[in-house]
Amino acid sequence: MSSPVIQLLVLAGIAIFLILRLRDVLGTREGFEKPAVTRKPDNAETQRGTFEVIEGGPDSDIVDHVDADSDAAKALAAMKLADADFHVGDFLNGARGAYEMILMGFEAGDMAKIKPFLSEEVYESFAGVVEAREKQGLTIDANFVGLREMKLMGAEFDRSTNEGEVTVRFVGEQTSVVRDKAGKIIEGNPNEVKRQKDVWSFARIMGSDNPNWQLVATGE
Repeated sequence: MSSPVIQLLVLAGIAIFLILRLRDVLGTREGFEKPAVTRKPDNAETQRGTFEVIEGGPDSDIVDHVDADSDAAKALAAMKLADADFHVGDFLNGARGAYEMILMGFEAGDMAKIKPFLSEEVYESFAGVVEAREKQGLTIDANFVGLREMKLMGAEFDRSTNEGEVTVRFVGEQTSVVRDKAGKIIEGNPNEVKRQKDVWSFARIMGSDNPNWQLVATGE
């Protein structure tokens, strides 16, 4: 066999070897390739305070709303472990509707409608304000325009009781007027949209048969 042919075969062999090595290092790609995820053993119950790692990284249902290393993220993860049906995104969608319903029920003085969604302390506080308005012969005519902003501010989980608590900041828009006994407007403008800022905390026993969260604290 001639020398040029031998050299060509040697070069071809080296090329094939390099291609195979490069493939081992880089791998192959078909469309979108997800990074490999190595699931570390959670050591039974000792890792219940850390949030679940799913395919592709940390649980986006949690880290889309709070920082991955925050206490709130750990609390939300613990809630999800205690209640497989709990999802942060679904909770926030429900909180959005609950905010409008509770706010408008309070403004209208319809405490019976919103009582199931209030803790005993919050109910008594709201009912006291409504009762004071009624004694003065005042009524509020309010309309909810929309929710301008909603942000999850924090979360806590009590392992001894399985109670989860989530705090949300709302910035809503509404029109509101106060009327006297004769129906005359004594405060507000029906055509003026005002912002309503609230920080509400909702709580629930995770894994219980009752799916409803209750409003347990309010602030601004």
